[in-house]
Amino acid sequence: MTAVRSESTELSASSASLRFPPGFVWGAATAAYQIEGAAAEDGRTPSIWDTFSHTPGRVRNGDTGDIAADHYHRFRDDVALMADLGLGAYRFSVSWSRVQPTGRGPAVQRGLDFYRRLTDELLDKGITPVATLYHWDLPQDLEDVGGWTVRDTTERFAEYAEIVAGALGDRVPYWTTLNEPWCSAYLGYGSGVHAPGRTEPESALKAVHHLNLAHGRAIGVLRSVLPATAQTSITLNLHQIRPLTESAADLDAARRIDAVGNRVFLGPILGDGYPADLLDDTAHLVDWESLVKDGDLAEISRPIDLLGLNYYTPTLVSDGRVQTEGPAAPRNDGHGASDFSPWPGSEHVAFHLPPGETTAMRWAVDATGLRDLIQRISREHPGLPLMVTENGAAYDDYISPEGQVNDPERIAYLHGHLSAVHQAVSAGADVRGYFLWSLMDNFEWAYGYSKRFGAIYVDFGTQRRIPKQSAHWYASVARANVLQDLPEEDGKS
Repeated sequence: MTAVRSESTELSASSASLRFPPGFVWGAATAAYQIEGAAAEDGRTPSIWDTFSHTPGRVRNGDTGDIAADHYHRFRDDVALMADLGLGAYRFSVSWSRVQPTGRGPAVQRGLDFYRRLTDELLDKGITPVATLYHWDLPQDLEDVGGWTVRDTTERFAEYAEIVAGALGDRVPYWTTLNEPWCSAYLGYGSGVHAPGRTEPESALKAVHHLNLAHGRAIGVLRSVLPATAQTSITLNLHQIRPLTESAADLDAARRIDAVGNRVFLGPILGDGYPADLLDDTAHLVDWESLVKDGDLAEISRPIDLLGLNYYTPTLVSDGRVQTEGPAAPRNDGHGASDFSPWPGSEHVAFHLPPGETTAMRWAVDATGLRDLIQRISREHPGLPLMVTENGAAYDDYISPEGQVNDPERIAYLHGHLSAVHQAVSAGADVRGYFLWSLMDNFEWAYGYSKRFGAIYVDFGTQRRIPKQSAHWYASVARANVLQDLPEEDGKS
């Protein structure tokens, strides 16, 4: 497969306003461990992220999610803020270890009750609940017996999915099995920068297959429990990959990263199986023939109603074995510093920071990547409805002397990426909605509380919430279903 290239380096000039399709869903997203806190309340036991964050040196400043944004106790106030902002939908994740502390056996009803209350509060305010079953917080008890490297975890996940769907299925119309299994597998078991912090390429690839299988098994369970009108999905952080040059070596580097980063999920989930080139690239690391059992691919490819896409920045690669000048560059793949690669079988590929503006994460700002990614999926899988389930940016936000949080850079970022979504829709892509990441500042995984992605500013010392300028701007777009051109001063960084 040839690398996917950007059709242009800039989005074409927009008109004064861009109207989105009728019924387009406007929302914001969060994850349980990042905002809930209450880490040991009402029966909840440690997840792998509790263990990881409490391990010295794993998270910046020694931060943990023990309290986070205290959403567990403040969810009604947070839902009221969503209503004030006019959000149509809220994408949240369920904490597995809050519902099923050991990953086995009956549910803890107090844990389920929290999600029942949250769902009811959302519906009472006219906000559509969108549930994600897994956003990286595997119960530690399951990791202790192998985690995602063993098949039994897929069985445990299916049981957990049945519990949650049984409790919330009559009220939640949208269901996502997994959020970004790429991160769970490769950052958790490959580079070790995410929980559980293992650095084993073979284990990372085993985790990929078992996450794919867990998704398929959960889809089967959801279909048996949920109403026929429920929409099922998985959310993938697909990479918009661009080769540094048109050389054969760089094009092959892009092919490799597309295989291990994108097609390893898209292939089996959408019915095409694991790509042959991926199997060849990684044959020295894992025995795929013994890993993939009879019936696995059929189970993984159970039909879904939607595909969720998470996008933040493009990926620029070259063949690192071709050294042009100077010392070898660090791996600028945007996924944390580690001596171990999260790209099994492609450790020689070099990653580059694209030129131009960056966010506080040092991620390049390039909305064409989102447009090109949507168009690629629409072209390769016609008729598959899509949702942008995460998109946003971290900046160095602060409270002004007037008590406001002004973030024109984030507004410009969002405007550019919403324009990109509209371009893709205008070209024929079936995009059903857009979820801003994130509703509020939170525990940003290995970065702790040092990075702020939220539309709502959180003072973690007092838990005070302050909607940022971008929150009010996004609310106006969501209410009107129309993207207006930015005044010139708002687009300046």
